[in-house]
Amino acid sequence: MLETSSKTNLLEQKNYKYSMQDVADPNLYRDIYPYTEVPRVAFNHRRVPMNMPKDIWITDTSFRDGQQSVEPYTVKQIVDLYRLMSRLGGPYGLIRQTEFFVYSEKDRRAIEECRALGLKFPEITTWIRASKEDFKLVRDLGIRETGILVSCSDYHIFKKMKMTRRECMNKYLSAMAEAFEAGVMPRCHLEDITRADFYGFVVPFVNELMKMSEDAGIPVKIRACDTMGYGVPYTEVALPRSVAGIIYGLQHYSDVPSEMLEWHGHNDFYKAVTNASTAWLYGASAVNCSLLGIGERTGNIPLEAMVFEYASLRGSLDGMDPTVITEIAEYFKEEIGYTAPPMTPFVGQSFNVTRAGIHADGLMKDQEIYNIFDTESLLGKKPSVMIGKASGLAGIAYWINDYYRLSGDKAVTKKDALVIALKEWIDEAYENGRQTTLAPIELEEKITELSGGKLTRRA
Repeated sequence: MLETSSKTNLLEQKNYKYSMQDVADPNLYRDIYPYTEVPRVAFNHRRVPMNMPKDIWITDTSFRDGQQSVEPYTVKQIVDLYRLMSRLGGPYGLIRQTEFFVYSEKDRRAIEECRALGLKFPEITTWIRASKEDFKLVRDLGIRETGILVSCSDYHIFKKMKMTRRECMNKYLSAMAEAFEAGVMPRCHLEDITRADFYGFVVPFVNELMKMSEDAGIPVKIRACDTMGYGVPYTEVALPRSVAGIIYGLQHYSDVPSEMLEWHGHNDFYKAVTNASTAWLYGASAVNCSLLGIGERTGNIPLEAMVFEYASLRGSLDGMDPTVITEIAEYFKEEIGYTAPPMTPFVGQSFNVTRAGIHADGLMKDQEIYNIFDTESLLGKKPSVMIGKASGLAGIAYWINDYYRLSGDKAVTKKDALVIALKEWIDEAYENGRQTTLAPIELEEKITELSGGKLTRRA
């Protein structure tokens, strides 16, 4: 039977409706996930069309998934970060939502204080257990949407929940009925989707959800959760690891619209950012992230990374203010006591710092040679150098000019006597066994000595 697709406006064969496959034994995909060996990427050479939605955005889980893996934030810290997140997302709310726990008095107070700020974005949502009491709690708080855990792989269904697929689906659908009865919009977290039987459980379950949603007149949101970071962005990869295949399948076989489809990934195999971008490209409007990528095990998708991915794909920041990213990183360091690893893109202390003399020489001639973009304009952080064994004359000259804010005729070059003398002193230090880079205070003291006090740093 043929029907006109609302997505492509082409005549297509009517989709086959997948039914629940209630198997006796779990499908653990041992050929792909042998456990005692590295997980394998299987290809089936089937391509799905790229289908980026008209609107894409970021959602946040810093106060839920992120907070589970660090010292719990205080109410003040949550409010401060929420305010910063709103500024970063800009006037159009490209950081659309953020999710909170609701169980403790502190959780609820943080929600109320964030709401008291009167900010439109990010919208406050919650994450709860699938129980009638919890749905009532969310409704009474006046929150319209909540996340609910619906684990979908046989690892969870058989091994953790000790259920059959049919029993598990019935349990989930019963919980959804209670959410609809409470008037709450459910966001279904399809946990471990990259190890799930996509056509044997995921699609039939989501189809039932979509029917219930239509009957209740309340939308349901689907969050595809790559809980273990197994997803891969390559084309022609077989399910269950194909990010593109998962997004395409949820749209094509379960009729989940882009605006109701969200990707949540982890970074266990260094693919969190590229997988999130792939989800955008193939039809999901939302990618779920956390500030600085803080989250379970290797972390979530770094929110700040997706700000720049958005700009790369759209050609504009569309009102987002990336300089706030630097403020957020500084807040984590100064107020929370968490410092991002120094090499972390955009937020690490050394992300635009060079130690190589040849790179410093390029920076002196033109920053664009060795800087990823205008980091001073976009992030409020000038490119800099760190003085060490490999800095060379150019690196030393660049550091002096940057540290003492020298420009024009006052700037030193790698041929200046001060630079040459300082390099001789540095070389001697490393010949005598020094291993670490030189601290600014050490360099400043030596420069004061070599210049006879003529060179001092302006406040």
